[in-house]
Amino acid sequence: MRAPRFVALGDSLTEGVGDPVGEGWRGWAALLAGGLGEGEVAFTNLAVSGSQTRDVLERQLPAALALRPDIASVVVGVNDTLRCTFDIHAVAARLDRVYAAFAEQGAVLLTACLPDPGTMLGLPGALARPLARRQRAVNTVVHALSERYGAVHLHAAEGTWTTDRAMWSADRLHPSERGHRQLAARAHALLAERGLATGTAPSPEPEFPVPTKSASLLWLATAGTGWVVRRCTDLLPQLLTLAADEMRHRARGTSARLDLRASAAVSAALAALSVASGEQQVEAA
Repeated sequence: MRAPRFVALGDSLTEGVGDPVGEGWRGWAALLAGGLGEGEVAFTNLAVSGSQTRDVLERQLPAALALRPDIASVVVGVNDTLRCTFDIHAVAARLDRVYAAFAEQGAVLLTACLPDPGTMLGLPGALARPLARRQRAVNTVVHALSERYGAVHLHAAEGTWTTDRAMWSADRLHPSERGHRQLAARAHALLAERGLATGTAPSPEPEFPVPTKSASLLWLATAGTGWVVRRCTDLLPQLLTLAADEMRHRARGTSARLDLRASAAVSAALAALSVASGEQQVEAA
């Protein structure tokens, strides 16, 4: 009898940024893998920092399917919101294809919704609100598709953990070791409810000392700042335009129109997937 196989797909969050071990990263997925079974669990982490939904679909998915996992986690989308090319229709279509591929193979799908980066970074309201609107759109799509494909879904977009500084690393975008451990423990609990995690749950207490303030500032000034700059460079001009639009609507008292426009785009994206799915079923028949 082969060992259960767990494959993790996604971006820097799943890669483990914020939870350093030795010269690399560990992260919530690796912590979760250790508690999935009483014996050995075959774990492969395919997540790569900076990945968008396109990268997961085109690069990570084929490698994951070749491993024929029993459990596959797909946590991605924040980097899409930090790009000037953000398109909720494209995000929804890509995630639908990824989820469907695992469902067709019979793998258990593990998903999560996430906090918006603007709030986590403490950006001014006019800059934070457009990013929050984008992340809400991604989360809505993830919720809907998770339900469609029967995924085990972790609600991580809200709650006290998002405002507890102990849960976050110096860059305020990636969880600290304690934050990664909370994600792992919560995912383990959800899987255990379905009888899919039979090993010991990950401990919520950190294994390593909390980085000193000077070490955190050094990391933020070097690698951390570089991460943010690489992700946001192409977004900044558009974000300033979005912020100006945000302020104009706020001055006119018409901010609700922006929310309605975003909600309509999400509804249209999900409706398009339903139509495409219906057409495929007709063709198959």
